[in-house]
Amino acid sequence: MTTELPFTETVRVRYRDTDAQGHLYFANYLVLADETAGAYMETLGYSSMNPSLAPCFVFTVNVNCDYLGECTAFDRIKVAVGYTRLGRSSAEMTFELRREADAAILARGSLTQVFVDKVTRKSIRIPAAYREAIIQHQPELAAAGS
Repeated sequence: MTTELPFTETVRVRYRDTDAQGHLYFANYLVLADETAGAYMETLGYSSMNPSLAPCFVFTVNVNCDYLGECTAFDRIKVAVGYTRLGRSSAEMTFELRREADAAILARGSLTQVFVDKVTRKSIRIPAAYREAIIQHQPELAAAGS
C-alpha cells in the first residue's frame, strides 16, 4: 500500500487453515482480513461482535483480493486495515497481509461495506458517530461522503 493503514493485528496461521498444497487456503486470507476489519470497527465504537448494540447492520457487498505471496502454516502474519473511501451509505476498507519475518506482502484487497437498517434492510447513512470516529482515526477522509 502506498499509505500506512491505521490498524494492525498479528495472527499466527494455524495448520488447520492450510490446504493440501501446504499453504493458507485462499478463502482464509479473507477471513483474516474480515476478522481484523471487525476488530478495527470495534476500536471505532461499532459493536460488530454484538449486533444488538450496533445502530445498524453492515453488509459486506464486494470483496477483492490479489494473492501476491505464499503463506504457510505457523507463519506470523501482520494484517493491516483501514478505510479508503466513505460514501453516504457505503465505505471501502482496504487490507494488506504481510509475513512478519520478512515483511513480504502476501495479499492485498478491499471490502465494500453497506450500512443498512436492521428492520428494513435498506441502506442508510453511515451513522454520524461512526463516521466521526473513522475521521478521527483517518483525518484524510474528512471531505469524503456527505
